Amino acid sequence: MTKALPAPSIDPSDAAAAAARFGAGAPADVRYAVLDTPAGRVVAAATTRGLVRLAYEDWNDGVDRIVEALAGSLSPRILEQPAALDAVARELDEYFAGRRRAFDLRLDWSLCTPFARRVLGAAQRIPYGQVATYGEVAERAGSPGGSRAAGNALGSNPMPIVVPCHRVVRAGGALGGYTGGVERKELLLGLEHAAIAP
Repeated sequence: MTKALPAPSIDPSDAAAAAARFGAGAPADVRYAVLDTPAGRVVAAATTRGLVRLAYEDWNDGVDRIVEALAGSLSPRILEQPAALDAVARELDEYFAGRRRAFDLRLDWSLCTPFARRVLGAAQRIPYGQVATYGEVAERAGSPGGSRAAGNALGSNPMPIVVPCHRVVRAGGALGGYTGGVERKELLLGLEHAAIAP
């Protein structure tokens, strides 16, 4: 019979120091920052390809849940690095101050299906301060009659505000849904209309 060895003792401060050394030396696949905006706190995340997620903290059950989802769908190598998202923070600040009408950020479409990518691309082409209907967006995405599918794709937009799904409304002019809630959709549309009003 083999005698069991005692479990090694691990000092938590040694483990934390080892984790910090690893984190400092290993590049992250995903970097994120929590940003305050007039529409609420958002978690911005980017890969080397560009912005991959902009999530409303309250709408997505908090920062930890957003980070867990990113780790599960993109990579577990995810670190909070606000400086890596400075361009996102700056462009959001400019947008909310009425000084930016289009975002110049590189985007990573990894979280989108090909159909969603076409729909969101159609939404990106809606000019600042204007709106289009779900049906119009579906048609522009190559799916005439696919307004419900387009609505689902818009509802799963991983980068709201930057990819302006808030500019898509129902055929009768009603707002319809929005990734962060109808109140935020009203706020964003109001901001854009106020910025272009004479």
